[in-house]
Amino acid sequence: MLKLMPLSLPILTFHAIDHSPAVISFSPKFFERGMRFLHQRGYRTLNLVDVAAYIRSGLSLPDRSIVLTFDDGYQSVYDHAFPILQRYGFSATVFLTVGGKRNGSNSGRLPEMSGRSMLSWSEIREMQRCEIEFGAHTLTHPDLTRLAITSAEREICDSKAIIEDSVSVPVTSFAYPYGRYDNRCREIVSHHFVCACSDQLGLVHASTDLYAVERVDAYYLRSRRLFDLISSPFFPWYIYGRNLPRQIRRSAQFWQSRSNG
Repeated sequence: MLKLMPLSLPILTFHAIDHSPAVISFSPKFFERGMRFLHQRGYRTLNLVDVAAYIRSGLSLPDRSIVLTFDDGYQSVYDHAFPILQRYGFSATVFLTVGGKRNGSNSGRLPEMSGRSMLSWSEIREMQRCEIEFGAHTLTHPDLTRLAITSAEREICDSKAIIEDSVSVPVTSFAYPYGRYDNRCREIVSHHFVCACSDQLGLVHASTDLYAVERVDAYYLRSRRLFDLISSPFFPWYIYGRNLPRQIRRSAQFWQSRSNG
């Protein structure tokens, strides 16, 4: 008899690993402390495609499983996060905003974002050889819902092709820029990827939409007390409590746009 998968699984989202006070930043010291905590508690990392396979099969996930993801592709992921992940034997998925066309033999850096230096292709290939996976995050990080369908398709598909040409392995996962998508974008992504991440704040569960996967932004874990909740039975309640006002706010914005339209 098949076991049902557990009620929830956290997919953590990081961006830059640096000391900036920006909302996308997570300090290197606290990142190391968080990874050490997970390792000491016996957590193991899964890749996104593995989680997708578990959900599709209905089989249970291994106990104390977690997924680590990094959006955009900042150089600080290589400088600070990568050595720590190696130290604890953790895998991760890095979603790359690749900019224009890159030759696979080029070691140049991806175009700068948010005033930050990005990964180089040589760093990306080094990480890929060490069990770090790479997913697509478009060419130029636009809000896909505001683009014409042909432009959205180019952003999605060309980014996948560029990464595959550069690392010589299939790219099977995608993250919507800003987490925003609509039915048109979801349809395109579903034809080219195994799964895709949205900005929905929540934990993965048996009925998760694999093309709108929930994640937990590390912004909500920027204290020792909050990060340690991951191993607590209260963690799902904490995420639910943080998500509720987001849902109320978005619902209000939706109905306001309807009334204005």
